[in-house]
Amino acid sequence: MVADVLDMERYLGAAMPAQYGIGVLAPFDFALDRELWRWIPGDVSLHLTRLPFVPVPVTVEMATLLGHAEAVHRATRDVLAPEPRVVAFSCNSASFVGGPEGEHALVQTMLEAGAPAAVTTSGALIDACRMLGVSRLAIATPYLASITERLLQFLLDFDIEPVSAVDLGLNGRIWRVSYPEIVAVARAADRPDADAVFLACTNLPTYDLIAPLERMLGKPVLTANQVTMWAVLRAIHSEAQVAEQGDQRLVQASRLSAA
Repeated sequence: MVADVLDMERYLGAAMPAQYGIGVLAPFDFALDRELWRWIPGDVSLHLTRLPFVPVPVTVEMATLLGHAEAVHRATRDVLAPEPRVVAFSCNSASFVGGPEGEHALVQTMLEAGAPAAVTTSGALIDACRMLGVSRLAIATPYLASITERLLQFLLDFDIEPVSAVDLGLNGRIWRVSYPEIVAVARAADRPDADAVFLACTNLPTYDLIAPLERMLGKPVLTANQVTMWAVLRAIHSEAQVAEQGDQRLVQASRLSAA
């Protein structure tokens, strides 16, 4: 028995491999857990929890309720048990609906609840635009127009000009939008004077489309889940993984800036 243990230690090493945690606060209807993991390197774990259910469709009201301070504080406390190094508020609309002040309040609530560091999807979008030097952004969303308008104002508050906005007008089941529909709305939103295209909403599946769309459009394509995972990995000095479809310009730029 002792010999077996010694042989195993020689094979595996005496020390456990390092493992770093990321806490994620997701909306109650978030359906794309597996997509988030696709950016995550092997030495990092995601610890997801859900924000409380609210009995309304995907509207400005729902986005506002998801960002309620008490709910965010409680969800942050729930996800701290495995000791993540950073916590993400992974909802696009709920982190821009209240403007810059609302986004800042979400970060402060997570920090006050004990998060060692905190990011939001919409804050990550601003950071990604700055990383890439984007000042003019084409916007494609699955939302109702009333939510999309809040996103446009949020961007303007950070001196990022929305040069176009195309939305699908959905108020639920966003995770069921197909890849062809997403490609179509991205192409419809793109403009020659846009520095990049942004696909909003963390419930919109985009991982497999980013690199092909970037080749098709000839510019960076940012998505809600991409910028969120990029930001949390950057916070712990790690790097996002990319698919066999090719590199993603945001990940590439981040890699070059760290070199």
